[in-house]
Amino acid sequence: MKHEIIEKNIGLMIVLILVAISFGALSEIVPLFFIDETTKPVDGLKPHTAVELEGRDIYIREGCHVCHTQMIRPFRAETERYGHYSVSGEHVYEHPFLWGSKRTGPDLARVGQRYSDDWHNAHLMNPRDVVPESNMPGFSWLFENTVDSSLTGKKMEALRKVGVPYTDDDIAGAQKAVEGKTEAEVLVAYLQQLGTVLKNKR
Repeated sequence: MKHEIIEKNIGLMIVLILVAISFGALSEIVPLFFIDETTKPVDGLKPHTAVELEGRDIYIREGCHVCHTQMIRPFRAETERYGHYSVSGEHVYEHPFLWGSKRTGPDLARVGQRYSDDWHNAHLMNPRDVVPESNMPGFSWLFENTVDSSLTGKKMEALRKVGVPYTDDDIAGAQKAVEGKTEAEVLVAYLQQLGTVLKNKR
């Protein structure tokens, strides 16, 4: 009899459905805040340097994350191709984190140190020079634009407020570290450190 009251009152049913979904979501999400492997950095993880941080911002600005995931799933087909599967502890300093499921291009979670800086520069200038079948556009302007180094320290201060362990020295030296660097240089520096904390395992 009670279920008939709920079924005939659409407003009440909507409220009860939302309550049920909320309890389900909370029971899945809340425990993650108390599990070390999702909240503690993996051994050897360090925050991005000033140069890498600026490179990450270029990576996001240019939409690289739209076509390239940074999340290797724990399946043999993925680990055979890309290396060790992604773990949460690698990304605790990422704000926002760049996991995803879209792969117009290959996953980049373990691309660090797989190619030389020269390869990355050629790839950014004209991808087909190094990958003939690539449909990625060229990013020639990155070699002409220099990074605005005046904002780097402020970015690090903001990230420190959300738990990234930047020191006062890191922040003080940020502008000098980035000054005069092209957007291509900082982007390559960012790419070269991706996935290097957990060594590729084949």
